[in-house]
Amino acid sequence: MSKYLTLLNILDELRKEAPIEYKKYYPIDTDLEALNKARARAYIHLFLKVKFGLLTFLERENFITDDTDDGGVDAYYLDREHKRIYFLQAKFRSSEDNFENKNIELDELFNMDLDRITKGERKYINGNNYNNKIQKLIDEIKATDDYPKYKEVVIILANLKDKYRGEQIRKLTLFPAEIFDYERCYNELVFPVVSGTFYNPKELKITISVNSKSAGNRIDYYVDTSIKECNITALFVPTIEIAKILYKYKNSILKFNPRSYLDLAGGSVNSRIQTSITNIKTNEFALYNNGITMLSDNTFYSDRVGKRSEAELIVTNPQIINGGQTAFTLSRIYEDCLKGGKSTEIFSEKEGLLKVITFSEDENGDIDEASKLELIEAISKATNDQTAVTEADRRSNEKIQIEIQETIFKTYGYFYERKRGEFGDGVRSKYIDRTKIIDRETFMRVCLSINGNSGQARRASSQQLFKREIFSVILSDNSLTKKYFFGYKCLEYLNDVQKRFEKDTNNRYGQAQYGYGLRYGKIAMVGVIAKYYTSNVKVGNFEQEVISNADLILSRWLRFEEFVKSQPDNRAYFRKYTDQDSGQEVIEVNFDNYYKGKTLTKDLNAYFK
Repeated sequence: MSKYLTLLNILDELRKEAPIEYKKYYPIDTDLEALNKARARAYIHLFLKVKFGLLTFLERENFITDDTDDGGVDAYYLDREHKRIYFLQAKFRSSEDNFENKNIELDELFNMDLDRITKGERKYINGNNYNNKIQKLIDEIKATDDYPKYKEVVIILANLKDKYRGEQIRKLTLFPAEIFDYERCYNELVFPVVSGTFYNPKELKITISVNSKSAGNRIDYYVDTSIKECNITALFVPTIEIAKILYKYKNSILKFNPRSYLDLAGGSVNSRIQTSITNIKTNEFALYNNGITMLSDNTFYSDRVGKRSEAELIVTNPQIINGGQTAFTLSRIYEDCLKGGKSTEIFSEKEGLLKVITFSEDENGDIDEASKLELIEAISKATNDQTAVTEADRRSNEKIQIEIQETIFKTYGYFYERKRGEFGDGVRSKYIDRTKIIDRETFMRVCLSINGNSGQARRASSQQLFKREIFSVILSDNSLTKKYFFGYKCLEYLNDVQKRFEKDTNNRYGQAQYGYGLRYGKIAMVGVIAKYYTSNVKVGNFEQEVISNADLILSRWLRFEEFVKSQPDNRAYFRKYTDQDSGQEVIEVNFDNYYKGKTLTKDLNAYFK
């Protein structure tokens, strides 16, 4: 359950993005020192990718200066849009204990020669030249005409003692410093890169082609809703612009979409969209697709951009609330073109409808978040039926779901999938495998069982599980999340026990040892095992606690099933009759329905006191 191991896996996948001629990223397996150096460099790549949206290896490598004579600067980034320059000092640790507990030495921060570098000095004070990457950094600063307007920021990608933070560290670094310790690494680098939410566009520009066919090319309409006033802008935009946006921002721009984070492995809707782009030269896409709905805090449109037949649409804090599936499919087509070295001409002359909903500001010029979220939910419920929105989808953005997701990741390093396909990008990039993902429906069944409703937990459909009346009672607050996760791991262990008998045709479900428990009653078992959970169990002992408590209950399950067969209230499931040939009393059992039934909880409480 180590977040550090997930980090290592991500770093190794980032190393593999390097062209083969970058040999330092491909050390031989037995050279641990070289491997750790390669991972340390990939750690910088991770930061640049997540924080600045640099998606390609070469794009990131261009900003990495870490080498001999680097002036204590491991990397930099010049943010021309927000007029900031970042200087990075990173310290990667090759063991989990050191990564989470060892602090960076102050001497390493003393070595940051930022005063001389930002003043254009080409050499150390001792006369030695800075390396070529630092020379390039100096050239970039020199070529920036309005550099005095830039804010210099030092990023320390390492642990640092609290007493050195704030003004104390500024005395060493010259400029304001931001500390990314191990916790920030896990929460702000690892989780976002796995979920594809690592880049937050504050202002997005979309270039729109305008031609003779597009006379009166947009509709601008103000609508007064029961919640607040909004502006709606509707216009046709080039599909390649939508594709580029999703390719860069991925799930960051789909946060409010209940169907976001989709794993687009198939589906008829996706296939039709793909075919209309890749196989048809004309613009059938505009006919086949219902369009994309985007939310915006501010929207600006102008066809006076100094370019013939072009206009610009600028949206602030954009989020796609409907049509995310369409947009994501376009981005995948675009990505395949880039990776396969194919032309993007397949997007030419193909446009789709974009509807931008802009929220009105209050008297203070602010956006009321409560009203905004209320309106978002209302729009979500009214979305078209291109793909059905399930009850689980509707609950995906609720506060308790987000809290559960955060708690499970921060405590155990697992990924609770509150939205379908939420971590598909991480799986596709091989950052994690699916065993690290917690299925939301299974998790809800575990929660229901632990709360004393084992029969309902097994018989309820997915739609019923996430109905408001059940969901809001079971997941009323975040206090039981760790216990629920314990139950989820117990279920995983029971599934593993069942797999041991798969090849035994005479005892496929371990019936000789555990009765019908593994075949029909695993969810009920979880509710019992979870009674042994204690909040003081350490993460390092978690797996052993699961196994020992599960084995204890498993050892008692045959006797439990004998007990329930003798209970008068269970006659509907266990019918006794006399065999006419042998004259012996026989019990006809129906454990499948029993483990869905209403007497189950009473029996569990009576037997496992």
